[in-house]
Amino acid sequence: MSDKLRIGIVGLGFIGTQKHLVGLAQHKDKAEVVAFCDFDIARAEAGKAQWGNEEAYTTSDYKKLVNDPDIDVIHVCTWNANHCEITCAALEGGKHVLVEKPMAVTAEEARLMRDTAKRVGKKLSVGFQYRQREEYQFLKALVDEGKFGEIYTAKAHATRRRGVPIWGVFTDKTKQGGGPLIDLGGHSIDVCLWLMNNYDIASVTGVVNYKLGDKPQGNIGGEWDPATYEVEDSAFGFVTFKNGASLFVEASWALNIKAAREGCVTLCGTEAGAETIQDPNGSANLVVEVNQIEGGKQTNTTFGEGGAYFSAGGVGGAQNGFAYMGGREAGLWLDAIINDTEPYVTADQAVVVTEILDGIYKSAAQGGKPVYFD
Repeated sequence: MSDKLRIGIVGLGFIGTQKHLVGLAQHKDKAEVVAFCDFDIARAEAGKAQWGNEEAYTTSDYKKLVNDPDIDVIHVCTWNANHCEITCAALEGGKHVLVEKPMAVTAEEARLMRDTAKRVGKKLSVGFQYRQREEYQFLKALVDEGKFGEIYTAKAHATRRRGVPIWGVFTDKTKQGGGPLIDLGGHSIDVCLWLMNNYDIASVTGVVNYKLGDKPQGNIGGEWDPATYEVEDSAFGFVTFKNGASLFVEASWALNIKAAREGCVTLCGTEAGAETIQDPNGSANLVVEVNQIEGGKQTNTTFGEGGAYFSAGGVGGAQNGFAYMGGREAGLWLDAIINDTEPYVTADQAVVVTEILDGIYKSAAQGGKPVYFD
């Protein structure tokens, strides 16, 4: 029996393979993937062939992994609607669980997952890998140094102009729970909450738009099928915190804007502010700009590709950045299990992200009335 952590993967689509398995492969000294599960057994077999060892097995039934006493950890990379069921079963089966974002499709499910983990004494984390970008590690260091003072308002940007994913089940509301808000928005919300260090939300107000689902022209990667487009094309939210702080959220797959701002944030503090934008030169890096008052004047300092240390955000294309973030995420996750410490992304933090996402959807469904939190 190996002394490495033994891991089972449930869901071997793009995220399961290109982030989780690629990331885990960078830590072969700590873990080995011994079980590959997917409803499409051919994908499970392909995963085993590339990343498995001789004793690894494949299955289309996740319960086989849950009931396997030799598996220590399960990664859940399935459709969003299945996250809660599989995660809770894995936790009850004595496994630590890393579940992909979004944590769940409703706040109630997210809280159940967190509470189950606490009750059974197993670790639970969520795949918010954007924290691992060098740009956000840099901003976090500035926050911890007190550079911004009190961050009392922020914006979470997750917008594409025409970037509807036309593969998989992204536009299937039953399986995904929603569109760009639940798919893209969670990453930027997570980064904002983490940088603000504020998870004490008071209210959420939201608007959800179904305006462009029948206008597939100009989409990157090809036109989607309007007949199967069931989710929103854009959504907007406003979050208040109990200390008076605020957060604006914007997410879109299709929106008539000039430029995309996916995975970006704006921070406004009492001493300085910052924002990230996508690199206009086309790299996978983000451009980071810090603004402040110096010598009685407004000044801006920009950090980007070619700076002292920026490159790991993804020079060479998004795939390189994805592998980098996935590797960092996997390493921190494995270390938390081995050293019995809190995961880098805690279940409590991820629950608040889901509460915001769910709150925007619920507010929109009731005509824009706020959803309040005790």
